[in-house]
Amino acid sequence: MKKMMLKSTPFMSSLEESTTKKHKKPPSTPKRQPMNTLLERLSKAAQEAPKDAGLYLINRKEEEIFFHWKDIELRAAKAAGSLKSKGIKPGDTVGIILPTSIDFFDAFFGAQMLGAIPVPLYPPVRLGKLEHYFERTSAMLSSIKTEVLITNTSIRRILGQLILKYTPPKGIVLASDLKGEEYRGQVSPDHLAMGQFSSGTTQAPKAVGLTHRQILANVDAILNQVPLDAVPNHTAGGCSWLPLYHDMGLIGCIFPALSVPGKMVLIPPEVFLTKPAIWLKSISKHKSIVSPAPNFAYALCTERILDKQIEGIDLSSWKLALNGAEPVAPKHLRSFQSRFEPFGLPKSALSPVYGLAEAALAITFSDVHERFSTHFFDREALSSGKAIQIDKTTETHKTIELADVGRPLNGFAVEIRSNNNRQEDSNVGEIWVKGPSLMSQYINDIPSPIVDGWLNTGDLGFIFEEKLYITGRNKDVLILRGRNHAPHDLEHAVDHIDGVRTGCSVAVSELSEDGEKLIVFIEVRTSKEDLAELCRKAILKATGLNPDAVILLEPGTLPRTSSGKLRRQETLRLFREGKLIPPKKVTPFLIAGAMAKSILGYFQNKSL
Repeated sequence: MKKMMLKSTPFMSSLEESTTKKHKKPPSTPKRQPMNTLLERLSKAAQEAPKDAGLYLINRKEEEIFFHWKDIELRAAKAAGSLKSKGIKPGDTVGIILPTSIDFFDAFFGAQMLGAIPVPLYPPVRLGKLEHYFERTSAMLSSIKTEVLITNTSIRRILGQLILKYTPPKGIVLASDLKGEEYRGQVSPDHLAMGQFSSGTTQAPKAVGLTHRQILANVDAILNQVPLDAVPNHTAGGCSWLPLYHDMGLIGCIFPALSVPGKMVLIPPEVFLTKPAIWLKSISKHKSIVSPAPNFAYALCTERILDKQIEGIDLSSWKLALNGAEPVAPKHLRSFQSRFEPFGLPKSALSPVYGLAEAALAITFSDVHERFSTHFFDREALSSGKAIQIDKTTETHKTIELADVGRPLNGFAVEIRSNNNRQEDSNVGEIWVKGPSLMSQYINDIPSPIVDGWLNTGDLGFIFEEKLYITGRNKDVLILRGRNHAPHDLEHAVDHIDGVRTGCSVAVSELSEDGEKLIVFIEVRTSKEDLAELCRKAILKATGLNPDAVILLEPGTLPRTSSGKLRRQETLRLFREGKLIPPKKVTPFLIAGAMAKSILGYFQNKSL
C-alpha cells in the first residue's frame, strides 16, 4: 500500500512517476527573468509592462480608475521618502488599515522600499461591533509592536478608542500625506516583505512573517498553473473583489499580476457583497482569466444575480475560477456551473484549491484542464477515520460528497499524519505540508510552528486516488457519541432554506451534564415560526444528526475572523457567557456616538 505522501513533480504532484502520464502538461507561461524581490518585479513592471497593464480600481458606480505599474512604483517611492522623513526605519512594522484603493499600494510598497515590514489589517466595516473591532485590532497592533499606523481620513475619524488601547510610537499617518522625495531602498530576498495575520488568529494574534523569497516561490508556483498561453494578449490578467488584507487577495491576485506583468481589476469587497453581478460583469469586460473566491461567493452569485443584471456578458475568458479559503461544497459548484454556463463559463473553470497563510497562500491545485471532481464516501466510516468510496450519485445521511483539492504545487509536499505517524491511503489524519514558501517566523516572540521543515496545518483530510480531500478543522470537529463529524456538513445543509443567510451558520458540540449536545446557530433574514424546525429537518435528512438545539440569530451576530471566516468555538464561548448578541443597529445616532468617542479618545491620548 502506498504511503500517504504527495510529492511535487513538474506538474502538480505524484506518488509515482507514471502518475504524471495521466494528466496534461502544465500550461506554459511567458518566460520571465528571475526577479528575487517584489520590488525588483515592481521596478521591471514599471519599465517594461504594456501600456494597459496595471490596476483597474472599480467603485460602486462601476466607474474605473487605471494606474499603470509605472504610476504605482513612482507613488510608492514618494511614500517611502515620506515615511523615511517621519523616522520609519528598515525592520519597523507598519500597520495598514485601508480599503481597496490606490492608497493601500502607496503604503504597502512604500514601506517595502524603505525596508520596513507592512502588515495589512482589516478596516472597521462592521460599525455595529466597533468595541469588538477595537479590542482585537489593538491586540494585533500590540503583538507586532507597530511603529506607525497608516490609514485614511474617514477611518481615522473613528479610531480614537483604538489608539487609546495601543498607541504606535510614530502615531497615525494619513495615506494622502505620503508624498515625499522619492526613495528606493534595496532589500535582500530574505528580508521580511510583509506580515499577515492568519485566519486562525483568535485570542492570541499571530502575524506570519514572510520574506520576499518565500512569497515569490508561492507566486511562481501559482503562475505555473495559470493558462496564459490560452490568451493571445498576456496582459489579460485577473479580477478580484477579495480584501487586500487577505492572502488570497494580495498574494494570490496582486503579486501574480505584478510578476507577469499584467493587469488586475479590483472591486471593493463591500461593493461585491451588495452588487455581486459587478464581479461577473468586470470579468467579462476585461477578459480576465483568473478570479478566485471562497465557496460562499459562488453560492451568493447563484442565489442573487438576475439574468437582466448580466445581459450580454461573456465569461469564456475565465479559465480559473479558484475556490478556496473555506470548505468547498460540491452542490454550490454545480449550481454555479449550471447557472452561468449559458454565459460562456468554461466547464473546467471551477477549481478547488487549498492553502494557508503560514505557507504564503497556495499548497495544492486541482487539475486546471479538467472539470472539478467529486466522490461519495461512507459517512459513518469517515467519522471513524476511514475514507471508503460509495458508488452513489446522490448524497444521503449515510453518504457524503467531497470535492478534491488536487495535488501539491511544484516544490511542495503533503503528508497525512496521526500522532506524528504517517498514515496509509484513505486514512483521515492531520494535514502536514512542506515547501519553499513556508514561513520562517512569526512577527513576535511566538516560536515557529515548523518542525523539521514541515508544518501541521491544523486541518484534517485524507488522500484518495492521489488527490487531497479536506474533511475539516481539527479544533472544530464535532464529537458526538464517539464519532467525528465535520461541522460544515451540517452548515451547508441549511443553505438552501428560504430565509437562511447562505454561509452564515455554525455547528458546535459541547459536553453537558446530560452528555454531548449538538447546537446549530443560524443567521436568518426572517423570523418565520417554523424556520428552526425546517432547519433541523434539513440537517437530519442530510447528515443523520438531530440537533439538540437550533438557534436563530439576527444578521451579523456570528463572530468572524479578520478574513471573514466564522469562529465556531468563539460562538460557543459567547453563547455560554450570554454575550452572543446582534450588532447594534447602524443609525445616525450610533455613528455620531462612535465619532464622539473617537474624538474623546484622541483628546485623552496626549501623545498624538
